[in-house]
Amino acid sequence: MKTIQTIDAKLFQKAFLSGANRINVQKEYINELNVFPVPDGDTGTNMSMTIIAAANEVNKITDPTIASLCKAVSSGSLRGARGNSGVILSQLFRGFTKAVSKKEELVKEDVAAGLVRAVETAYKAVMKPKEGTILTVAKGVADKAEELLLEEDLTLVEYCSQIVEHGYAVLAKTPEMLPVLKEAGVVDSGGQGLMEVLQGCLDALTGKAADIVIPENGSAAPAVSSKELADSAADIKFGYCTEFIIMLDKPLDADTEKEFKKFLLDLGDSLVLVADDDICKVHVHTNHPGQAFEKALTFGQLSNMKVDNMRLEHQEKLIKNAEKVAAQQRLDEAREEEKKAQMPRKDVGFISVSSGEGLSEIFRGLGVDHLIEGGQTMNPSTEDVLNAIDQINADTIFVFPNNKNIILAAEQARDLTEDKKIIVVPTKTIPQGIASMIAYMPEVSVEENFEAMKEAIEAIATGQLTYAVRDTVINGKEIHNGDYMGIDDDGIQAVGTDLVETTIELLGHMVDEDESELISIYYGAEVDEEKANELGEIIEEKFPDLDVEVQYGGQPVYYYMISVE
Repeated sequence: MKTIQTIDAKLFQKAFLSGANRINVQKEYINELNVFPVPDGDTGTNMSMTIIAAANEVNKITDPTIASLCKAVSSGSLRGARGNSGVILSQLFRGFTKAVSKKEELVKEDVAAGLVRAVETAYKAVMKPKEGTILTVAKGVADKAEELLLEEDLTLVEYCSQIVEHGYAVLAKTPEMLPVLKEAGVVDSGGQGLMEVLQGCLDALTGKAADIVIPENGSAAPAVSSKELADSAADIKFGYCTEFIIMLDKPLDADTEKEFKKFLLDLGDSLVLVADDDICKVHVHTNHPGQAFEKALTFGQLSNMKVDNMRLEHQEKLIKNAEKVAAQQRLDEAREEEKKAQMPRKDVGFISVSSGEGLSEIFRGLGVDHLIEGGQTMNPSTEDVLNAIDQINADTIFVFPNNKNIILAAEQARDLTEDKKIIVVPTKTIPQGIASMIAYMPEVSVEENFEAMKEAIEAIATGQLTYAVRDTVINGKEIHNGDYMGIDDDGIQAVGTDLVETTIELLGHMVDEDESELISIYYGAEVDEEKANELGEIIEEKFPDLDVEVQYGGQPVYYYMISVE
């Protein structure tokens, strides 16, 4: 083992980037650890995107100090945080960096102090901390770090190795702390994500970290020297770097994915293909990007399409185009700022997260000023919420996260906003967000409206219909891959092979025959209007004393969103 006794700025930078790289590589594995077998398990994705946002800032620093790196880690992760797991990870980074930012280099005592401060900061950020989660793993790591300070003979690398080893031991015990983990046969996904980061950091200290690749977060292209351009363009066999994402009509089975890979390799080289149930991301170097796109279209719609000509004779053109785009972006931003400045200041504004064309139209009709695309399938970041806040010229802004996994990110954006009063309404579902907007009364105070919105949330029951992506057992219910699942505010209530029957069974748990008056059905992108109306008629027959409304939602993944009030 290396005998290093301190972590200087260069090694700190490498360790953080190595941790970011490792969790990015392992994100799909972490996604699969989500307890509920829904097609949008995204803990790994959220944590990866959170740390990558910080890693992009860290990677830009050419002459690092501990202070400059800490600022980049804290700011980048706070603004890039997505989902509860991402927000908690950002708070862990925030606490650690606060404890060590004034150091020139780190010794064992600094590492321990940073980990302890990280845990304190993260626990404060969560209103109701739950054991058996990422917080438990982080606390176990911090406790071990303090305990090992008594063993003075340990080198820094040995010290950190034993901390990480203990972290994995705590992670292995999480199923004993949360029965739902034990029943599903998995460890906590957030805890696993944290250990991937720590293991990546340790790999840098031990010299095992190699090929650290930090993907761009989409905000800017990396700077490339003229020598690098010339070297990379020499004798290029396949001249177009082609990237795209397929929004899959259905998951790729193993044979189809294998056939698709072979097709792309016949077109070129440098193939990277990563697929899950909903999307497939492709990178390939080819002379025929059009053929790659045509083949991809047989599997679904395309997005994020990008083709770069890598040959030398096009370099000047590419650079000029990039400069033109940047200039246009600056012009657009200036015009947007001017437009905002000319807008009259309002007393109250509204921001809502939405996940479908129909749902977005409903929110607009209710008076929402700005919509953030996202939700269960892609949690918006703190930065996304901050950008939305910046777009609204109002003294007070209500924010509707409409997902329990977005509330923390919205609250983090609130805490980072200084010139406006931000009120995060704790809506956990789209129907709760709709009910909150309906409850708004312009003639009463902000405080009274906030209370009315919270009452509206309590008065509504919500449910969703989706499908299972793996076999499992939850709350005694045996679930098979492909089964329909009805999920309400308390969890999975109905499982079956018939969508209509599963929906009716779910409603049986949601409807209170003495109190309920209205059932609202929002049908998703995969359901046609005729089928949705047929379901509405069946529900009317089943619950004749209740009014039933059927509306187009257009949401992905979930066949139906339901509210009962």
